[in-house]
Amino acid sequence: LDHCFFTVEVPGVAIMRQSNRFFFCGHTSGKVSLRDLRTFKMEHEFDAFSGSLSDFDVHGNLLAACGFSSRGLNGLSCDRFLMVYDLRMMRAITPMQVHVDPLFLRFIPTYTSRLAIISQTGQCQFCEPTGLANLADIFHVNTVGQLLMSFDVSSSKQALSFGDSGGCVHLWSSAPEVSFNSYSRETELALPCLVDSLPQLDWIHELMPLSLLPMPLTSTEPLLSDWPTSLITPSPRRAPLVDPEILRTMKTVGFIGYAPNPRSRPRNQVPYKIKDIELEYDSYNQVPESPIGRDEEPHLYMVPKKYRKVTIKYSKLGLEDFDFKHYNRTLFAGLEPHIPNAYCNCMIQVLYFLEPVRYLVQNHLCQKEFCLACELGFLFHMLDLSRGDPCQASNFLRAFRTIPEASALGLILADSDEQTGKARLGRLIQSWNRFILAQLHQETLEQEGPQAYRGASSSTLGSSGESVIGRLFGCEVENSSLCRCGKETVRSSLTLLFTMHYPEQRSPEEYDFAEILKKSICLEQSTQAWCDNCEKYQPTVQTRNIRCLPDVLVINCEVNSTKEAEFWKAQTEYAYSKALKKEAAEPPKPKEPLPTEWCLEEELCSVEGLTFDTQAEDMRHVWIPLSLKMCISKTQGLEVSSLSEGEELTESEEAEGASVFDLVVTVSHIQDARTGGNLVAHIKVGETYHQRKEGVTHQQWYLFNDFLIEPIDKAESAQFDVNWKVPAVLYYVKRNYNAKYDLRIKNPIDASVLLTEASLARKQRKSHATFIPLMVSEMPQAADLVGLDAEFVTLNQEEAELRSDGTKSTIKPSQMSVARITCVRGQGTNEGVPFIDDYISTQEQVVDYLTQYSGIKPGDLDAKISSKHLTTLKSTYLKLRFLIDTGVRFVGHGLQKDFRVINLMVPKEQVIDTVYLFHMPRKRMISLRFLAWYFLDLNIQSETHDSIEDARTALQLYRKYVELSHNGGQEEFRKVLKALYEKGRKLDWKVPDIDSADGQGSPKSTAVFPSVMGL
Repeated sequence: LDHCFFTVEVPGVAIMRQSNRFFFCGHTSGKVSLRDLRTFKMEHEFDAFSGSLSDFDVHGNLLAACGFSSRGLNGLSCDRFLMVYDLRMMRAITPMQVHVDPLFLRFIPTYTSRLAIISQTGQCQFCEPTGLANLADIFHVNTVGQLLMSFDVSSSKQALSFGDSGGCVHLWSSAPEVSFNSYSRETELALPCLVDSLPQLDWIHELMPLSLLPMPLTSTEPLLSDWPTSLITPSPRRAPLVDPEILRTMKTVGFIGYAPNPRSRPRNQVPYKIKDIELEYDSYNQVPESPIGRDEEPHLYMVPKKYRKVTIKYSKLGLEDFDFKHYNRTLFAGLEPHIPNAYCNCMIQVLYFLEPVRYLVQNHLCQKEFCLACELGFLFHMLDLSRGDPCQASNFLRAFRTIPEASALGLILADSDEQTGKARLGRLIQSWNRFILAQLHQETLEQEGPQAYRGASSSTLGSSGESVIGRLFGCEVENSSLCRCGKETVRSSLTLLFTMHYPEQRSPEEYDFAEILKKSICLEQSTQAWCDNCEKYQPTVQTRNIRCLPDVLVINCEVNSTKEAEFWKAQTEYAYSKALKKEAAEPPKPKEPLPTEWCLEEELCSVEGLTFDTQAEDMRHVWIPLSLKMCISKTQGLEVSSLSEGEELTESEEAEGASVFDLVVTVSHIQDARTGGNLVAHIKVGETYHQRKEGVTHQQWYLFNDFLIEPIDKAESAQFDVNWKVPAVLYYVKRNYNAKYDLRIKNPIDASVLLTEASLARKQRKSHATFIPLMVSEMPQAADLVGLDAEFVTLNQEEAELRSDGTKSTIKPSQMSVARITCVRGQGTNEGVPFIDDYISTQEQVVDYLTQYSGIKPGDLDAKISSKHLTTLKSTYLKLRFLIDTGVRFVGHGLQKDFRVINLMVPKEQVIDTVYLFHMPRKRMISLRFLAWYFLDLNIQSETHDSIEDARTALQLYRKYVELSHNGGQEEFRKVLKALYEKGRKLDWKVPDIDSADGQGSPKSTAVFPSVMGL
């Protein structure tokens, strides 16, 4: 037996393990090194603990370690966080917190990869390395006061052994009879068969080549292949026709055409027809040629392209090269759909285009951390500032996921339900509509005392404590219950919306929408209810009547089954036949040319001298009226009737208190089995919105499909083909209802948000403060410079697929959450001193802290154990909003991503991004570290990132840019940039080490700004 000696680089190897890939060495310094099994050279190294390593174990692709951490003057203490590493990605995953002081650990891979964690006092805990620890899984070894000194698991994984300081060995097992391997060694398997086996032939498959059939050689009969070549003509397979979708979307560069894959056929397969037999593959990828197939799956050809689910195509540049303008030619802002629970994007747009709601939430501000009204106000402010660029509702949906009522109502969807299309979006959006109105009503009630945020205005709230939501949507309802004994019970309540109820008939008859609506509002039904007089449940007639009309009438259509869908389909057919009879009864109109904007295509509107009114043609299929007349009379109660477009009330009707309601919103569920369906909204945008965005005064219907926005005609907004477009929500508004409300925005965010606030962390001390708040004399003014940097953590990893050509395609990007925001002074005697350095507390599970790039460590965001200045996202968001509203100019590196994750919309003139200042067209972006080394002679980000250091460096780089631009002009600055890129190419864009700079410069280790402790 040969012996080889190897010398490790770092002494103190105390623990060794081996797997089929690496030889693991655990050092007393807290590190674990991974070495090659043949050469024993170190391949990777994990810095697990700051103190010492007590034990570690390896199973499959996981490495788990426990040890000691340094606690300052208190010395070393046992760390209750187990470090878990993924050996495939060679990085740490989420640390696992246990309930004992871990000294030993072993994997017990029987059915699952369980971990056994042992403390020195005899406590034993079992848990999964990727799950949460459970107190019920803790057991105790009866050591009679002795300390455990050793622990191991048998090779059969059926017994555990403990050795204590008293010399006793404790044996645990899961059964009375335990199997032990007396001579434990790996099983030697037989060598694989070296004889090539014959291929298996599928006799049923019709496309199997005949040449695979074994055939004996015969010399008597001639073979077909013996024919002379002169009698053979090659007949290649005819190339299939190119997909028309490819020809339509193809872009030609030179003589080469490029087109996206329409995914109408399986990858690397060409249909091969044998007589009348065709290849059958996934029916969802093609339109069936048979009419029977179309009837069974009408979504394959009925859904127009603009109504289909839109997705963002991610490239290696992320969203920078995605053309959102292709989907939105207007100046209104869409909403991105890739965020969890973004199915409500359409309803957010609906609320935004209701003027009183928009003004209400932007005037609202409270101290509640997760307030949907506040988050809607912040989101609507971004929609106001955007000029056609899409926005994200990430902060709003983050707050929405924390509301217990939303979770109880089933409004929080799992990622799997959204991706697989299992969610019933039609019913879901109606429940969300009911929930959001009630939630906004509760949150915007007039509040006094400690609940009101400092600087908040309550001018838009009612004097009696009622909210604008209650005055806008609320309708006072009188519910009466009449028992058959004659006792009647009446109670009053406030309802914010109504639900459609359809007649119980097997064969649908013709109904007027106004008639159905009236019966749904003034509902009368029989049910079993408790009667106090009879003292038992009795058949009771329950009747609902309204005492007043709301300003906005909200209707949930409740088309949740085939029965309701057939009712809508029948009423649409009745409306079409009724329109045809009406046209036949009217005298023919003289032919008059129509305005060109009425015609979608000139060829379709004029055929052989005939003219067609496309609007009238489309209105034939509309059942719901565009206007309603509603009145509450003393004798007949509620009266509802349909009105034609533009029809006004007479003086007598106005004297009776009648009102006209116009249709402004329709929300539809688009049913598409290939994508799982989606939700769209048709919204009639008013004059004030067009005036703010486009400077014109007119009204127009628009289709809102996430970030796709397209103008449509009024008929399309009210048409519903229930085969693919199912109605969900309708909004009717009273004419001139805006005149009742104060439509002025009074910004409730003032300078008080920058004042000193207490940290949420319990262990945070003033001596550890990393920033100095602004004094009253330092309050920022317009055009002041502020250095900004933000660090993030990952909540969900990205989902990507590897294509056959080796390229990676991102399906869903990683979900990031802001973890730290730093703002430093940009001028004055304290230039470079931070005045905001907030760590953001999060209640969501963090998948990756990205410590190497963010400097955030596990525990920094936990209020129980963090020593940082911890605060809420809302508190820091208000500080940044005040700075933006003041007009300061932010200086930073890569601010576009920072503002995107923070969920802020900042005007371009207020952003100075050093990544673009030192950038040449069609060249790569340069990192902050390389720029700091090249221009400032600074060595930053050597071990990890620090947002204070990055913000200061960005400020210095901006000063350097101003100096270079003013001294030499644009031509000289261009020469500097060329020299910068040339230097970067030589060094492969890597900053040289300080010791081996070799004439490249000697970077300094610190910047020239004063420290916080020195002020």
